[in-house]
Amino acid sequence: MRYAILDLGTNTFNLLIIEAGTGNRGNIILSRKEPVKLGEDGITRGMISERAFARGLAAIGNHMRYINDCRAGHIYAYATSAIRSAGNGLEFVRVVYEKFNIGIQVISGDKEAELIYRGVKQAVDMADTRHLILDIGGGSNELIIADGNRIYWKKSFPMGMARLLEQFRPSDPVTPQEIKEFEDYFGLHLDSFFEAAFIHRPDILIGSSGTFDTFRALLSENYRGGEPSGSPFFTIDTDDFGKLHQRLLESTSAERLRMKGMDPVRVEMIVIAAIFVNFIVSRLNIRTMIQSDYSLKEGAVSEILEQQMLST
Repeated sequence: MRYAILDLGTNTFNLLIIEAGTGNRGNIILSRKEPVKLGEDGITRGMISERAFARGLAAIGNHMRYINDCRAGHIYAYATSAIRSAGNGLEFVRVVYEKFNIGIQVISGDKEAELIYRGVKQAVDMADTRHLILDIGGGSNELIIADGNRIYWKKSFPMGMARLLEQFRPSDPVTPQEIKEFEDYFGLHLDSFFEAAFIHRPDILIGSSGTFDTFRALLSENYRGGEPSGSPFFTIDTDDFGKLHQRLLESTSAERLRMKGMDPVRVEMIVIAAIFVNFIVSRLNIRTMIQSDYSLKEGAVSEILEQQMLST
């Protein structure tokens, strides 16, 4: 049996098609993504703009061709921050159902964090060491403190990169004053996280999803470290991240677009993301960083197959 998982994020709509096998992972048949920028020109107003709405439908239409070609019998779709917080988010869900016969689950921030944790666990062996899992999205950021056995603390913050880009509209390149404004904003809104971090003391950061995928690509092209090709995770040297962070701060969007490894959809948001990660790494004195290939959609596979096994 083949399953199609759609992760409908703010910046990209991701598709994973797997064939059920033994255990709760499945065998990957296809993985692809479509850029949508669903939050563009509307996320701070709590709306999906007309053009973003159309891009979202077009992206699902493109994914459907692959789903049909791969003969996936079951489709599971998960909507996250941009759709759940938009006044016309349920309208998007309705149109998708009428047009493609896909029922979208609009999941909470807590559920999103749980699925991210499930996915990351399949890529990185956390054992009994407490890690900070960070998933940076366009609409929200999920911060999870966990080890390989349980979640100790989790929270979804509605301060994703598309929101912050539209809210702050930084200069190109970003100015020192704007960097301070971002850091002050993070410090003000992440107080509950830092309280939890003081209690649980994670000293390893695992980053998942598009931002960290882009960090991995940029670091692979320009710096050292990493893992063998095909590994589901990538070790990030913190000194190299520091160099990349500084390079991004000093760059214009045109210069970033020419960087080897840069995802074009993240050219504008990657600077804010780097400031965000650097702020957390510095505050917690984190010395080990890991990028995980697996996140929400792989976590969804784990949950779906586990439920299938329990029902048989």
